[in-house]
Order: sequence, then C-alpha cells, then structure tokens
Amino acid sequence: MTVDLTGGIAADREFVFAQQPSDPAMRESVNVWAWDEGDDVGFPRIGIEAVADRWEKHEVQTSIAFADGRVLRLWDRGDAHDPRGKDGKPRVLGAGPLSFELVEPLVHWRMRFAGLAAETNVARQIAGEIKAGPPTVPVELELDIRSAVPPWENGALRAEAARVLAEQEEGALMGGPRYEQLFRMTGRLRVGDQERALRGGGLRIRRQGIRRLARFWGHAWLSSVFPSGRAFGCLVYPPREDGLPTYNEGYLFEGDGALIPARVVDAPWLGALEPKGQDVSVTLETEDGRTATIQGETALSTFHVMGPNMGLGAGFNLHQAIAQYSWDGETATGMLERSRAET
Repeated sequence: MTVDLTGGIAADREFVFAQQPSDPAMRESVNVWAWDEGDDVGFPRIGIEAVADRWEKHEVQTSIAFADGRVLRLWDRGDAHDPRGKDGKPRVLGAGPLSFELVEPLVHWRMRFAGLAAETNVARQIAGEIKAGPPTVPVELELDIRSAVPPWENGALRAEAARVLAEQEEGALMGGPRYEQLFRMTGRLRVGDQERALRGGGLRIRRQGIRRLARFWGHAWLSSVFPSGRAFGCLVYPPREDGLPTYNEGYLFEGDGALIPARVVDAPWLGALEPKGQDVSVTLETEDGRTATIQGETALSTFHVMGPNMGLGAGFNLHQAIAQYSWDGETATGMLERSRAET
C-alpha cells in the first residue's frame, strides 16, 4: 500500500513557534486523543494551548478515563518549556508536566506527562462538577506516535467547506489553519504504583492561528483508523438559525491513496448526557454519491457541563469520549467530541 503521510502539507508547519508571537491573540496547540486496545482506559484529549498574551504560562489539559467511570484530570497552567530540540529547531511544545516533541514532520511525535492529576468520576462531571479538586494522583504517561493516515486540513477537501470557513464565523471558531492526523501508538501509563503497557491509536491535532469561541452552538466530531488501514474522519456543526449552510466536511480512507472527500448526512448530535453505551453512528456521503455508515457506541467519557454563569448563554455541554466503531464488519476504537449550546 502507498500512503503519502504528508498529504501535501509543508514540513515546516509542524514546527512550533520559536518565540512569543507579536499578536497577543495568536495561539498554537498540539492535542491528541488516544486509545488503548480494548476499552479499559482512554485519553479523550490531552493537549497544550499556548496563547501569546500569556506566553510564559501555557494551558495544560489532560483527561484520562477508565472503564469504571473514574477520570483523572489536570486542567491548569504550567511554565512553558524551551521549544528548542537537540538540533536547535523549535520541536517542543510543553508546559508543566506535559510535552509534545516533533521527531519527524507528519510522521513521528512523542508525548510525555509526568505529574499529578485530580481524581473524579464521570457521574460528578455530568452533575456539573467543573473543578475536580487538588491534583494528588501521581501519573506518568508516554506515547510514541506514528502517523497512519494522511493529514486532513479543514477546508481542503470540499469547496463549500472552504467557503464557509473563509466567509462565515465558523472560520473564527476553527481558529485559523488546522489539520488532524490519525496515528498508531505504543507507550506506557503509570498511575500511582500501577503500570501498564499501551498499544493502540489516536488522533493528533495541530493548529496555529487566532481562535474566537463566541457564539459556538455545537458540533459533532468523530474519527478512527481500523486494523486494515481504512479510516474516516468528520466534523460538522448543527444547522444555523439563519438558514445559511454551515461547516460540514469529512473523509473516507481505503488504506492507500488519498483521502476521499465526504460530508455528513446523519450526525450523532449530543442529547442526553450518559457515560457510555450511547449510539454515535454516523453516515458520510462522498461527492460521487457513495454512502458509508459507521456504527458507533460510546465507551469512555468525560464531560464539561457549563452553566450560564460562565458567559456561554444559557449554558453549554461538552462531551469528549472514546468510542467503539464498526464499518462493514470491521471494528476499531476511535475518538468522539460533541457539544450542545443550551437555549
């Protein structure tokens, strides 16, 4: 099989900012969703958000979900790491206990976390818990990330999606140029005195730009790579109140060649907040009229239930999860993120 893991994206876009940007609103981020084989443990978003106006303290966001409902979480700021790698190039985005290191552009990254996390559970999060308490649980996590699928840059596959991002507020929500790439991973997780090896997959997201989250009314975002090498990804916003088309883009991948552009025709919008077992199947349609339905069910979840006192209108619910998917009889684990604005 022939897979161009660059997808035509320039290698220099993988390097991080070497110094603080002059625009105080500029930001960059590296985020991953990762999953082990099976559904005992998963990582529904680990990332760093670096914003120019607070460049010395980056945001660290780490969530580890377990099958019994436990969640280990650290959402805090940490001292920014030196971005220079051993060769002097800006390869490292890190803060506090978390770091991402670029080894080979669009092919190989490493992630490390060594610090304390707060323990909570998904039931508390659904009930509205925002801050999980002081971090007291020692955690070590290492992931060796090897790309498996060409990157998908938002707006690059469908002309209508590109137009929406260029002309409407959806582009500001996206936060500038953004791409994501599915990967295979190996690693290890140590919680307290319990250690386990990891082998599975994940999704890495890279963004540099200015992001404004005002008037965000929701989304559904899903992706996975299957053992055969087939893969899918999609991101769609709910219909707009003014009737204008909104952002809707995705792809199918057959294990070699290029990504096949697609759009979502049936999305698993966020409804009731439940920790697992929800149907999150999605149907995609390619430009030549082919449809593919990927059955999905949530397995490991975290939630952010934000009330009106947080400046988000009547409230906002965010669901970040690991799901089990099935496509033409082949099964795989993957990621899911959904949100819903309350009215």
